[in-house]
Amino acid sequence: MLKLKNVSKYYYQDGVIASGINKVNLELFLGEFVVITGESGSGKSTLLNVLSGLDTYEDGEMYINGEETSHYTEKDYLEYRKKYVSNIFQNFNLVNSYTVYQNIELAMLMNGCNKKDIKKKVNELINKVGLQKYRNTRASKLSGGQKQRVAIARALAYETPIIVCDEPTGALDSKASTSILELLHEVSKDKLVIVVTHNKSEILKYATRLIRMHDGNILENRVVKEVNLDNQIEIKEVKNINYLSRIRLGIRNTFNLVAKFCLMIAIFLLIVISLISNYGSMKNSEYEESVNAYSEYFQNNSDLRIIFNKQDKSIISEEEYAKIKEIESVDYVVNNDLSNDYILFISSDNIFIDGSIYTKSLTKVDKGRLPDNDNEIVLIVNKNNEYINYVNDELFNTEFRMEKIDDPIKIVGIYYSDEYNDYSYGLYLNNDLNKKVLNTMYEEYIKSSAKLNDKILNTYYEIKINYNLKENEAYIKDINNGYCKNYNCQNKDLVISTSSIYGTKELNLNIKSVYDKNNAKRLLDENYDEIDNVIYISEIDYNKLFNLSNYQGSVFVKDIKDLNEVEKSLKSMNFNTLKLRDAKVNSLAIFEQIYKIIKLIVTIILIATLFFITYFIIKIIYKSRNSYFATLRSLGASLKDCVSILRNEIITFATISYLFIITLITLANKNIIIIKYFTDMTKYLNIGEYLLVYLILIILAILISYRYGRKIFSTSIMKNYGERI
Repeated sequence: MLKLKNVSKYYYQDGVIASGINKVNLELFLGEFVVITGESGSGKSTLLNVLSGLDTYEDGEMYINGEETSHYTEKDYLEYRKKYVSNIFQNFNLVNSYTVYQNIELAMLMNGCNKKDIKKKVNELINKVGLQKYRNTRASKLSGGQKQRVAIARALAYETPIIVCDEPTGALDSKASTSILELLHEVSKDKLVIVVTHNKSEILKYATRLIRMHDGNILENRVVKEVNLDNQIEIKEVKNINYLSRIRLGIRNTFNLVAKFCLMIAIFLLIVISLISNYGSMKNSEYEESVNAYSEYFQNNSDLRIIFNKQDKSIISEEEYAKIKEIESVDYVVNNDLSNDYILFISSDNIFIDGSIYTKSLTKVDKGRLPDNDNEIVLIVNKNNEYINYVNDELFNTEFRMEKIDDPIKIVGIYYSDEYNDYSYGLYLNNDLNKKVLNTMYEEYIKSSAKLNDKILNTYYEIKINYNLKENEAYIKDINNGYCKNYNCQNKDLVISTSSIYGTKELNLNIKSVYDKNNAKRLLDENYDEIDNVIYISEIDYNKLFNLSNYQGSVFVKDIKDLNEVEKSLKSMNFNTLKLRDAKVNSLAIFEQIYKIIKLIVTIILIATLFFITYFIIKIIYKSRNSYFATLRSLGASLKDCVSILRNEIITFATISYLFIITLITLANKNIIIIKYFTDMTKYLNIGEYLLVYLILIILAILISYRYGRKIFSTSIMKNYGERI
């Protein structure tokens, strides 16, 4: 069944060719207990490695079941070992970090057995070799004799017709040696057992054939005991380790060695921190760039702002505003959204200030007080505003003028806010003043037309509120009497229409009175000559025509990271949305694009550097694990199997490290623990960046495991046994 014809094996080292075995001719059969003896260096271990497929040969031919093997590739030898050969090594080559059960189980896992069959078979083998008490003991805690019993049980678990043993009793006392040899002798009744030993005296009584070697040649090949021989092997079914078993082994290997676990976790912690720091710094710089950007149409450029209106352009109800305020992560909501982008100008003889209306509610100020009376305001500035600090003493004692507001304005308080830079301002208005300003503001966004006595009013006019008028009443100036019969428009019809992006409105009004030089003071409490062509209507009618506060609003979120989630919630409520950060432009955009390309290149270099550094360190750490993978190969593991097990192990290390850092970041961002570095570095990262970091970790693990796996398979199994497990 196993035949060698003129087989030679050579070794090449430092330019010198050495012979391992020379033109060996040999034929072996099932049922034999073959003993190979000889002095050290005689070639007996080389012959054993060739027979077991752990090493190749250069000349001659080896036959298994009549099939030639000289053309075998690594893949063919892998299949050969899985089908035919189990190895029992002189140094046992157990996985010392595995238990007795796990070492025996390993052979069955590599053969694709399922968990149920494995448990029953392994327990039977443990009983057979007499190690019931040590079932859950790590191999590193066993004696030499006990380890050899585990090695035999593992070989039997593999269920191959050939078992090869290299000095199986070399490190054992006489009692343990006898026990091991009796066990092997019992096994040889239906298998071919080949034993290499330097001491034939203790083993000769079990042998059926004795082979003595010297200097790579067979000097003696003698049948010691006649037995029934079988020349044909029943080929076992070859299966591959299944996917779940590869995962189990990968996870098991993650935790089996404390020192390795700590080192690998430390490496991946550094990788995770490096990647998150890289993306965090990129996002921080992007945010700083967005702060410096501006919008041509919006004055309030806060990145925390989302503008919204209804998809059908209808009015937003109070109930809808209430629901928006309940959205998690919303800081506050502004109904009069246009006020966010309306610039007010206030000036005195010496001071000129322009700023947007401050729409957030104020409960305190840093200097002065909150407004109590009409025409009082609070100035909102950055604490470092040099101009305000320079004119500070004059602010509270100066009367200011505001466009379209007749009465003088007074600054009664100052509030410092980081929302503004050194050159921008906000104006917080008293409620009545705010209402007046909004009325003038809405007119700028709305087109109006008027028909007097069914004739279009072509002359310039303004529309203002008179608080003495009731709903559907109006005053007009006498210069418009020409549109009416008998030059008298009193009690005639006035139709005012307005149009905006939210639609058109129309009001039918009755002209209650026409004001002139004689009655202007009485009706309006104003001098006729100081009044332009103004149409006065009631506050109710004015709001019907010009109030846009319920058509468009703004949401300000608590944190920039919540921006997308809040926008998603608004869209689910059937609102159109616009994030202000998407509406801004930067005059340095071309340089930003170049900077982004540079950052991408830096990121790629960082990832490549992390890969090579990590691979170099892991190669050092895993050098002592080479014999583990050699054992897997001796049990029939392919390159794909070894890479998969290693990949699952490294991915587990990466995942644990990643989850640990993510947990720390989460706790830091919730102020449960204080790690300022994490809070500063991750405040602008979103879930996409975190997932990208994890994806990079997985890719690194895959590349490292594949590269290292190929390195393992670039050398023979016996060379990989240079280090202990």
